[in-house]
Order: sequence, then structure tokens, then C-alpha cells
Amino acid sequence: MFGREKEKSSAATQGTAATSSAATNVYGTSSAPKAAAGEVQTPKLETILGTNCRFSGTLQSDSGLRIDGIFEGNILTTGNIVVSESATVLAEVQAYNITISGSVKGNITANKVEITETGKLWGDLNVNALLLHEGAYLEGQTNMANAVAPPTIDPPRFSRTPQLGASTRDSARKDNDAS
Repeated sequence: MFGREKEKSSAATQGTAATSSAATNVYGTSSAPKAAAGEVQTPKLETILGTNCRFSGTLQSDSGLRIDGIFEGNILTTGNIVVSESATVLAEVQAYNITISGSVKGNITANKVEITETGKLWGDLNVNALLLHEGAYLEGQTNMANAVAPPTIDPPRFSRTPQLGASTRDSARKDNDAS
């Protein structure tokens, strides 16, 4: 009874360790087998701009991008972008999802933007979703694609005008009687 559970748990632990070591490699991409039909698979980070790299120009891609160095120009991708803590980006950016942990100056159009506690963004956002962690910095305007009208508050409605005559006379008499 107790021996079987130990065998099951050790087999599960070994399977988990093997899966996690095969899940990501040095470049942050997945080396695990392709997902079965119907499972959602995150796009790979196929392009990496290293820490000691500086790039100027236009970058177009259909896959994910990780920036660790300096980028100036335009980025157009249908994949995700990760801007690491060591990165500086001066660009107009269009991507699916963007995670900012470094510094970005420029306008962004994306499905979702996440700014971590070390992330800084100076620029306007056109997004469906925005996630700001505590300590994140954002300067610019944010436009949500699925904008909702703000709530309105109607002024109070009175059924009739209150009569001031009787209550005012009564309080004046009480004041005179007290003196």
C-alpha cells in the first residue's frame, strides 16, 4: 500500500524533471514535442537581440522576439516581444503581446502589453489589454480597442418643491422663546 504510492510519486517526479528540462533551452525556446491538435501553443522566441548588440532599422518577423540590447527603428511582428531589463528600445512597435522589463520609448500597437516592476514606457498605447505591475512606469495615452462608455449619474429627481414656510416659522419661534 505505502510502497506503491512512493513508486508512483517518484515516477511522477522523474517525468516532471525530464519534461521541465526539455521545455526550454538556453535561448528561451521550447524543445518539447509539438502540441497535440486543439492545444494552444505559444509562439517561439526565434529572434534574439543580445546584450552586446545594437540594431537600427526595421525588423519584420512572423515569430517571437527577445531584445536584450539596444534597438532603434520600427518593429513589426505577429509574434510576441520580450524586452528584458538590460534592453533599451527606441521604436514604433506593432506586435501581438509585449512584455516590457527594460526601457521603451515609442508608440505601441498590440493585443496585450505587460509592464513589469522594472519596466518603463514613454509612448502611446493602442491595446486590448494592459497589465501594470507595482513599480512599473508609464507615460503616455492609452487607447483601448474595445472601449466601453463610462457610467453616467443622473441628477436627483424631486417629485415636488419642498415647502419652507412652516418649518422656518417654527424654528424662528423656538429661537425667540428660548431667549
